[in-house]
Amino acid sequence: MPSLEHPAYPAATLLQLESLVPCRESQVSTLLSIFGERQQFSFPSIFIYGHTSSGKTYVMKTLLTTLQLPHVFVNCVEYFTSRLLLEEILIQLQSCSSETEQASHVPCDNFNDFVRLFKQAVASQELQDQTLYIVLDRAEQLREMEANILPAFLRLQELTGRNVTVVLLSEIVWELFRPSTGCFEPFTLYFPDYSIAGHLQKILSQNHPPEYSADFYAAYINILLGVFYMVCRDLKELQHLAVLNFSKYCEPVVSGEASERDTRKLWKNIEPHLKKAMQTVYLREISTSQWERLQREDGEPGQLKGLSAHTHVELPYYSKFLLIAAYLASYNPVRTDKRFFLKHHGKIRKTNFMKKHEKTSNHLLGPKPFPLDRLLAILYSIVDNRVAPTANIFSQITSLVTLQLLTMVGHNDQLDGPRYKCTVSLDFIRAIAR
Repeated sequence: MPSLEHPAYPAATLLQLESLVPCRESQVSTLLSIFGERQQFSFPSIFIYGHTSSGKTYVMKTLLTTLQLPHVFVNCVEYFTSRLLLEEILIQLQSCSSETEQASHVPCDNFNDFVRLFKQAVASQELQDQTLYIVLDRAEQLREMEANILPAFLRLQELTGRNVTVVLLSEIVWELFRPSTGCFEPFTLYFPDYSIAGHLQKILSQNHPPEYSADFYAAYINILLGVFYMVCRDLKELQHLAVLNFSKYCEPVVSGEASERDTRKLWKNIEPHLKKAMQTVYLREISTSQWERLQREDGEPGQLKGLSAHTHVELPYYSKFLLIAAYLASYNPVRTDKRFFLKHHGKIRKTNFMKKHEKTSNHLLGPKPFPLDRLLAILYSIVDNRVAPTANIFSQITSLVTLQLLTMVGHNDQLDGPRYKCTVSLDFIRAIAR
């Protein structure tokens, strides 16, 4: 029994739509109920959000194309200024009903001109009797444009008096969009991530080659997800990895060394090649043909020629000394600075040392906070030439502190609001050195 039902659309069309958007039937059903029939006024604006590769763009394109609804689809990253964005909407609107007509460029300097030209375009294309959908993908870019752009799009139905719905697709929540001056609140719809068992397995298994059985390809997808799911949950990347490594998985079956049900031999054959692929997830440092040639040559993971073969990154000159100075300030007491960093430090007064078994390593106690003045004083003493406190030095200090904070994300106990002081641990030094 089909899960998508709507009296305004044929059952065959809804059945085709359901097969094209697996694991998103709930979201599509909600959108269909919001859209209503073609001639009905829909909600003025809809905000759809979710993580990357959660199907937002694909579902909207498939839904509007399959149901043959008049729509304009614009990526806000490509058209990064308000003028480019408004002009692209008008250009696509001109060719919305007829594919053969050549759309002409219409200059549009501001939103007032856009409203006037939009009304003319809707009237010329005879779209008054049905809802027109304007889909703005990567809508978070609207926050970088003029302050009136986002509120105006949210009230476009009211400003134009036409049957139009604006759909915003974004990876961030609506609370980060809402202007401080207030605006019309859109209808929000969340696209959750695909789960490993119910969603990703089903979606990836649909693309099995016809020469192999569905169970054989499903077993391969299960192995692939078991290896890559912890480091990669991007559906597009997983689809690329599935296509890239399937030929190697089939080699024992093609040569006759194993059958489709001999999962142990198939796993032993594919395991080293999946480990190679783990080195280049998201990097795309080699092409598909280069990867297949490397597999035929049966090379070792260390023979991969790409970004991962050149992992040595050279830090800026002063950043190296800043890192060393920060490490010394973190683990050495303040009272030792005079002895370590001054040539003529005078006579050192003897102190009562602890017994050997009572001594505790500073590395076990962890790094200690230090002020910025002490960091710069140690830097000036370990660098051979004279260093002026320029903006270059302070920008490199900011970069190192930011990087240190990024490594502490998820450890809220280490961040104590405005009282937080910088510390540099040995693990942080090693991470930078890699």
